[in-house]
Amino acid sequence: MAINKSKVAVGFIVAGGLTLIFGAISVIVGPTVISNQVVKHTVIDPKNDLTYTMWKDIPVPFFMSVYFFNVLNPAEILKGEKPMVEQRGPYVYRKQCQKENITFHPNGTVSYREYRQYHFEPSMSAGNESDVVTIPNMLVLGASVMMENLPYVLRLMMSATFKTFKEGPFLTKPVGELMWGYDSGLVDFLNQYLPGMIPTSGKFGLFSEFNNSNTGLFTVFTGKDDIRKVHRVDSWNGLTELPYWRTAQSNMINGTAGQMWPPFMTKESTLPFYSPDACRSMELVYQRPGEMNGIPLYRYVAPKTLFANGTDYAPNEGFCPCRQSGLLNVSSCRHNSPVFISHPHFFNADPVLLDYVQGLNPSEEKHGLFIDIHPQTGVPLNVSIRLQLNLYMKKVSGITETGKISDVVMPMIWFEENGYIDGPIVNTFRTNLVVLPTVLEYLQYILIGLGLATIIIAAVVYRKVKSNQPDHSNLSDGIKCSSAEERDSLLQDDMN
Repeated sequence: MAINKSKVAVGFIVAGGLTLIFGAISVIVGPTVISNQVVKHTVIDPKNDLTYTMWKDIPVPFFMSVYFFNVLNPAEILKGEKPMVEQRGPYVYRKQCQKENITFHPNGTVSYREYRQYHFEPSMSAGNESDVVTIPNMLVLGASVMMENLPYVLRLMMSATFKTFKEGPFLTKPVGELMWGYDSGLVDFLNQYLPGMIPTSGKFGLFSEFNNSNTGLFTVFTGKDDIRKVHRVDSWNGLTELPYWRTAQSNMINGTAGQMWPPFMTKESTLPFYSPDACRSMELVYQRPGEMNGIPLYRYVAPKTLFANGTDYAPNEGFCPCRQSGLLNVSSCRHNSPVFISHPHFFNADPVLLDYVQGLNPSEEKHGLFIDIHPQTGVPLNVSIRLQLNLYMKKVSGITETGKISDVVMPMIWFEENGYIDGPIVNTFRTNLVVLPTVLEYLQYILIGLGLATIIIAAVVYRKVKSNQPDHSNLSDGIKCSSAEERDSLLQDDMN
C-alpha cells in the first residue's frame, strides 16, 4: 500500500503547529508555574521536607572561630603607653542549632526558640583550650568605667574590693575558662550586694551566656498568606520594638531572624535581619553576583554605614552615645558595661582607632562579613558573620587598678560564624530549585524551535510532493481525443 506523502506532510505541519503553540503557552505560563513551585517550597510548612528541615535544624556544618587579642604589654598600658596585641587563634567550635517549641498560629505566623550548643574542634583549631592568653579584665576595667560618676568614696571601696578578691586589670587564663567561665569570688560578691550589675550569676566568661542557651522567643511569618513576608520577624520575646535605643527607628525589629529570606530577590533587594546578640536590626546590601556548586548567588555585605556614628550617618543617631565611626555602643543592652561591637581589626572604622592599638591589620577578605544568597529562593548558600568585642578602658580616679590607662577602645576577641551548604543537601537543593526550573525554561524554547522546524520541513516536503505529481486533467483530455479519432477511423472503414 503506497504512502500518501502529502497527507503525512500535512500531519507533520499540524503536529509542528501544536508543538509551537504548546511551547508558546509554556513561555507565557512557565515562569508562573516555576514561581508557584518556589513559593510552595519556601513557605514554612512541615509538608515541605527540604526547606522545612533546613529551617528547623540547619542540617549543614556551622562553626564559630574565635580569635583572642593577647596583650603583650599590660604593665606599660597601666603607665599610659599604647597597647600592643597579637592575634591568637582560631579556636574553632562546631555550632549546633535546633528549633524547639515550634507552634503555628492561625494568623500565619509560627513561634519557636532556637537552642545552640558549641563543641570544641581541636583538629580545626590553631591551639587548645588550655592555651593561656592575657586580655583586659572586664570585671575590673568595665566596672571602673561604670562607677566613674559615683561618689569618690564608693570608688575607693570598689578598689578595695578588687584587692580583696585579688582581681587585677588584666586576666591571664586558659582560653577555655575565658570562653565558658571561671569561678570568681568577686562575681559572687557583686551578685550578692549589687545584683544585676553583671549578666551572670555563676561562672564569668565571655561566652558563658551562649552555650546551651536560646536566642529568645521568635515569632515569624510563615509566608502562607503572603510569600513576601516569609521568615520576617513579627515579634521577639513578645516585643514588636526594642527598649534599648533612643529613637523609634533604631528600636525597630526589621527583617528576618537572619537565617533565611523571602524569595525572588533582585540586586536592589537588601538583607534586613534582627540580631539578639547585637541588640538591634541590621541590613546588608548587594555587592556582586557569583556561583557556588553550579548554583547562582548574590553576595551581600555590610555597608560602611552599618556601625557609623550619628555624626557621619544621621539615622544611626539613635544608637548613641557614640564614639568613632565603626563602633556600636551596646552598653544599653549589656547592663551598662562599656562594651562596643565592631568589625574585626576595626575594618571599615575610623582610622584613628588603629592609631590607639598596635598589632591590628584590617582587610576586607579576612574581616569583612558577607552572606551569599540564592536570589530565587532566599536561601543562604555561604555565610560568614565576623564581629569583634571591644572594651572601653580609661583611668578612673579612686580605683588604683586603672593606673594611668589612656582612653582607648581595646579589642578583646573577634569571632566568625560561618557555614555553607554542602554534601547531599546541596545536590538535592540544586536539583529541585535550580536544575529542574532551568530544564523547564529551556524546554519551552526547545518546543518552540522544534515546532517551527517541523512546520518548515513539512511544508517544504508537501510542496515538493505536489510539484512532482502528474497533471491528470491533461492526461484525460488526451485520452478523450485519442478515442474520438479511433472512432472516426472505424466509421470511415465501414463506409468504404
